[in-house]
This record gives sequence, C-alpha cells and structure tokens, in this order.
Amino acid sequence: MASLFEKDISLLKGVGPKRAQLFHKLGVATAGALLHFYPRAYEDWSSPLPIAQAPFDNPCCIRAFVASQVSESRIRKGLSLYKVTVSDSASLLHITFFNNPYAAKRLKEGEEYYFYGKVGGTFTRREMTSPLFEPVETGPRIRPIYSQTEGLSTRQIESAVRQVIQSLPDPLPDSIPQPIIAKYRLCSLRFALEKIHFPTNHTELEAARRRLIFEELLVLQLGFFLLKGKRRKENAMRLSRDDSSAFFARLPFSPTNAQRRAVAECLQDMMHGSSPMNRLIQGDVGSGKTAVAAALCYCVACCGMQSALMAPTEILAEQHYHTMQNFMQGSGVNVALLTGSSSAAEKREIRQQLQDGNISLVVGTHALLTDDVAFRRLALVVTDEQHRFGVGQRAKLAQKGNNPHLLVMSATPIPRTLALMIYGDLDVSVLDELPPGRQPIDTFWVGSNLRQRVYAFIKKHLAAGQQAYIVCPLVEENDSDLASAQEYADRLQQEDFRGYSVGLLHGKMKAAEKEQTMRDFSCGKIQLLVSTTVIEVGVDVPNAVLMVVENAERFGLSQLHQLRGRVGRGKQKSYCILLSDAQNEEAKRRLNAMCRTNDGFQIAEEDLRLRGPGDFFGARQHGLPDLKLANLVTDMRALNCAQQTASQLLAQDPDLSLAAHRGLRVQVKRLFAQVGEGGMN
Repeated sequence: MASLFEKDISLLKGVGPKRAQLFHKLGVATAGALLHFYPRAYEDWSSPLPIAQAPFDNPCCIRAFVASQVSESRIRKGLSLYKVTVSDSASLLHITFFNNPYAAKRLKEGEEYYFYGKVGGTFTRREMTSPLFEPVETGPRIRPIYSQTEGLSTRQIESAVRQVIQSLPDPLPDSIPQPIIAKYRLCSLRFALEKIHFPTNHTELEAARRRLIFEELLVLQLGFFLLKGKRRKENAMRLSRDDSSAFFARLPFSPTNAQRRAVAECLQDMMHGSSPMNRLIQGDVGSGKTAVAAALCYCVACCGMQSALMAPTEILAEQHYHTMQNFMQGSGVNVALLTGSSSAAEKREIRQQLQDGNISLVVGTHALLTDDVAFRRLALVVTDEQHRFGVGQRAKLAQKGNNPHLLVMSATPIPRTLALMIYGDLDVSVLDELPPGRQPIDTFWVGSNLRQRVYAFIKKHLAAGQQAYIVCPLVEENDSDLASAQEYADRLQQEDFRGYSVGLLHGKMKAAEKEQTMRDFSCGKIQLLVSTTVIEVGVDVPNAVLMVVENAERFGLSQLHQLRGRVGRGKQKSYCILLSDAQNEEAKRRLNAMCRTNDGFQIAEEDLRLRGPGDFFGARQHGLPDLKLANLVTDMRALNCAQQTASQLLAQDPDLSLAAHRGLRVQVKRLFAQVGEGGMN
C-alpha cells in the first residue's frame, strides 16, 4: 500500500489543488493518509424507527415515503419555508426546511427515504426540522462524521474516502502476520479499513475498531522497543565508583527512602549496566527529583566526567541552576548556566570551559542544543518536564557525548502502566514519598460570590509577611488575553489590594523581565503575583503560602495539581482556593477531587478517567506519536496484548527484517517520523 500512501490527495477525483489545501489543514496530505483519517463520530441509520416510536430531542432515523408535494411559503424577505409531510403508513411526520430549495426539490412524492434528525412537536403532531435524508436504495447504514474545516464538509470527505477504499488492491497485503490475526481473532485489514469508515451495523464497526486499535498499539510498542534497543549501546561512560553517600552527607536534610532507592537504581545502571542508563524519575510535586539528579551529577563529577541538565523554560533552568549550586557548594563541582539570555561573552566562556572539561555540570534550555556547544566527557544528560520536549530533542543533546546516560524527570504523576506506555523506551523509577515536614495543602472550592472573602483571606496572609499567587486561565496568550491579565492586575493594585505590591507574570514577557519579576517575588518585593500558567513549573518560593486559581474549571486536574504545588514549599501552612461557578458535572468532579486529595497519583488517575489521555498533558503530548483510535485508559487490555506480541515478534526478528514483518516495520518508521525518529534503523 506504499504507493497509495504517496499519492497526493489533490489527484483524487473532485479534490484538486484548492480542496487539497483544506485537507492539508486536517493533516491529510495523501490518499493513504485519508484512509487513516477515521470518523470522529457516527450517525446510526442502520435501525430506522417507526414515526410513532421516535424519541423526542434525540437524533434518530425514520423510514418513510413522501405523502405530499413540497409547499413553499415566504415568511419575510430572505426567508422561505419548504414544508412536506411524510408517512410510514401508520403515522405522519411534518418536515420543514429553512431556505433550502435544493433539499426540497430532491424529495419526490410517493418515493421512500431515510430521514435523520431530531423529532419535535407533540405526540399527536410530530415534526422534524431540516433533516438529512437519503433514498432507501442506499440501504441502512451507519454514516461516518468526520472532523471538518471551513469549506470542506463531512460529505465531501466521505466521498473522497470512498474513492480511496475502492482503489485498494485486491487482495490487500496485511501488515499483521496471519498467526497473530488468528490468535486474537482479528478481522482482515481490508475489512477493517472499509468498516471503520462505512459499517452497516455496530458489529462490523466494533470488529474494525478492535483490529485497528490492536494494530495501532502494536506498531507503537514495536517502535518503543526498537528505540530502546537502538539506544542499548555499549556503556562507554561507565562510572567507576558510587559517591552518593558523600553527597547525601552534605545535604542539610535526610533523603527519603524513595530518593535513596532511585539513586541506587540509577547508579546500578550507570556502573554495572551493559548499556547506558535510560531512566524516568517520576514523582509528585515536591518529592525531591532534583536532589536525585544532583546526586547523580555529583557522582559523575567525582569520576571526572560531565553532566547536562536541560529544562523547558529559562525560569526553570535558573531555578535548577541555583538549586544545583547550593547542593554542590564547597564540593569543587563547577556549575554553569547557559540560556538564550546569556550574554555573548558568557556563552563563549561557557562553551570553552565545557570543551576543556572545566565545567562539571551545565544547566540550560534549548540553548544547549546548538551546534557550537561541545563537551569534553559528557556522561549524563538530564531533561526535566520531558513532555515538553520532543524525542528528537533529547536525542540531539545525547549525541553530544559518547552514548551518555539519560535521566528524564517528570513532575506529572501518571499511573505506572501509562508511564511505561508514554515513556516506553525508558526504565521507570517512582518517588512515592514526600520529604518529612511537608504539610498537606488545604484546598477549597468557592463560588465567585465569595470573592471578597477570598481577598480578605489573602490580605490576612500578606499582612503576616507571607505571599500569594492568583492564576488567570489564559487559553492562549494572545493580545486580548494579555490585556485582560494586565487589566486584572492593575485593578487589583488600584482597588482591592491598594497599598500592597502586586506583580504580573506571563509567557510573552521578555526573559529578563520574567527573571526580574521572579527575583522581586522571591525576595519579597512583590507580595501578590498575578500570573498565567507560566508558573506551573519552575517557581520555588517557600514564603508563598496561598494559591488562588480564577475560573478553575478551565484547567485539567493535573494542571491544577501542578499549580497547587507552587505553594507549601516552606514550613508554614499553605492553602489553594479554586474560584469557580462551574455547573458542568465533569468540572464539579474535577474540583471536588482537588479538594479531596493531595496525592498526585490519585489526581492523575481521576484526570485520566475524566478526560482521557488525549488531554492529559493539556497540549499535545510532545514526543509521543499520535494515537488515532486507541485510548490508553479504556484499551488497556489491548495494550497488554500488543506489548506481549511486540516482545515476542522482536525476540524472533530483532529488526523486523523478515518478509512477514516488513509491513509492520514500514508502519513503525512512518509513525515515529512524526516525532523525529523516522530514521530508525
């Protein structure tokens, strides 16, 4: 099917260059890609109901013949009504079209049609407004509904898909080997592709979905296993000794058992593994991931080698830099900071020191990825908040050394099975303890009618010398959003918080402005910080004890949990207040869950149940290929089968070079090309 995947969408009949651009907007550039542009929903025309049994206000299908001629009436200039009566021989249905002479003229008196829409009116006079309809010759079916863009309707997409389906070769080669198809009782690829788009009943649709979900998860798992194998090269940067005890002795606090265990697991990989460490450290907000990374960087430096820590924002990079400096103070480990805001002279000096080996640990942003950054002996690469980096980006940093060890840190708690899925090429260590002395954060959900009481609560803490955040829920940081955030901060300063110091932080500020604002907040010059979610990661101000989230229903649970984690970092009691007038049941469940628990893993489980993995990280999950059908929550059984099958296949054929596996290999390369791994060997 390779040639089909390469066929430009514009070459399909009725598409052409202009309409092809609309398909491109939907991410469909080839005829083959259109095959995998699955319907987002379906309309069930497969079981038409008698008119008398049609439910009110729920879409349904009715089979009836046209019992009268179409009548036209003009209500006013520019508005015409077209009315017709249809019957199923037992009952009548009165249909109205607004300003649609084309639809009205297609209905012929005495002929039979399927009508799809919502029934209204009364039990004695049933009505339908502007229904969809088709001649009964088309047969009962389940009609696909596709994601659309302006100028491209679902019917036009359906027509293009039919063309591609009809052009499939016969027989159609199947990428899944026959023994696997038989073992899991999967339908053929041809049947699956036809019936995912054009099923005639729910049984066919379910069979198609089951086959395609299994294949999608199998290809994904094969890709992850191959990536893992690809990186299983010789452990060239093997550590000669374990200096973690000396590092722990330097700390002003006692590490948790979970931190000690994670460091031991990492050092086992780095000292004794046959290949470089490739590990995810996953922990809740405040669980001490940075201390684990620092212990490893210390051990690397003691062995005469170098480490690099990459963070997604300058604020977070600066935070890590200061933390690492404190950890390494007096140890002889030289720490440097390299970001886009570093001066040209600083960049030149740091690059030279790295090349000479005089810097043991460099902390930075994407600035570390530039071609002019080189290391003498890079042994460890640490990336923080991995979901903000692409797979290719962390690989590019790793390529600056001779197969260095890789540590990924994530403060987004996710269930272990899902972690293994999303970070399928990594081993996983979990920090499941919080350092002693961390108090739980009390969380409350209140309506906007209590806003003044919330403001009074904030003032009480500000008067006591403490600090607070108010977070605004900007969907996108466009000009109008920023203007409203600025206006909000100004209004607070001039009205409710006159006499207090109010600051503003958002993502479009220049790096120097952000740094100055955070510095002012950290040293107490700013008492109340109004911010967008730019403070979701990277801000550690122990004196901040109060987090207020405006319109909290607009945030996902995990994001709310991250925001809550910005407070409670000192010894004082901390609070999180969620301001929301939400009436939506799902939003209510989210907000109640936040008030119920501080456990990030419980929060994550609930978030997955409520929103599914597609929205789990807010924006698209960078570094993870798109899943078109599979759901990592509801399709866990299929995932387990796919993992088992992938493992068995690669045990027989490590690089999928056998003829029976070449179709899967092509799919793996195509899928992982999305995230910069298309050149998998």
